[in-house]
Amino acid sequence: MSGVIGMPELPEVETTCRDILNSPIMGQTITSTAVRWQRSIGEMATNEFVRRLAGRRFVDVSRRGKFIHLKLDDRQSLLVHLRMSGSLEVKLSDTSPDVHDRVIITFETHGLAFHDPRKFGRMILTDSPGKILDRLGPEPFDIALSNGGLYHVLQKKRANIKSVLLDQQTIAGIGNIYADESLFLSRIHPLRKACELTPEETQLLLQSIRSSLLQGIESRGTSLGNGEANFSSFGHSGENKTNLLVFQRTGKPCPVCNSPIEKIIVSQRSTHLCPHCQRDHNGNT
Repeated sequence: MSGVIGMPELPEVETTCRDILNSPIMGQTITSTAVRWQRSIGEMATNEFVRRLAGRRFVDVSRRGKFIHLKLDDRQSLLVHLRMSGSLEVKLSDTSPDVHDRVIITFETHGLAFHDPRKFGRMILTDSPGKILDRLGPEPFDIALSNGGLYHVLQKKRANIKSVLLDQQTIAGIGNIYADESLFLSRIHPLRKACELTPEETQLLLQSIRSSLLQGIESRGTSLGNGEANFSSFGHSGENKTNLLVFQRTGKPCPVCNSPIEKIIVSQRSTHLCPHCQRDHNGNT
């Protein structure tokens, strides 16, 4: 059965990183790498990718924005961006590959499969991860991201707040799901210009972003269906769908005022809101 496509965002990527960190592949030696879809490899020829991974070990894994950052024992880094439908799965090394497994890294006893039905995800092996990761904005939970600092940034943005939240150079890790949820929690219409938000609204927005993302992490991410391209980590779907207040709840009652949730298009993205609780861009209810 097909399901709704949802790009993995910060909670889903964080869930994957934690699962990998606790998996058997950490510290094991890479014995072989099979690239079954060459475009899954970014910024490097496939044979070079395979050669440089041979005999190496993953010693740590972390998240930066929506990137999975796997550190190798020779100071190389494997950056993985799941894009629309990617996932990483650890299997026994003798497990037959799935038709959508694009890259398979085999270790002594297990294998790491990059599963990507839509083929948009990328793996980048690099000696300089900062050239990619340093382009990203601050992490939502970074203590350096203060209410005043975010307000100062938003004052320079004339675009609508939904688009600004999706800009990874403003805040890293937020996508369509958690932008909609955060804006609802802070009672801000997605079409409001970012520069029009007051300091008080900005403070509430940052609190809402952190609350929404933390809930997503605690629920192991959001899976929106049971299709091949929906998010899962190590075979387990995320449980956050039942916590969503507006996202993909078009026509259902607002949990605050019972008004029907509406769907509009903002910057070519489906956007969900309560027309009563969130004022529109003209300041009307």
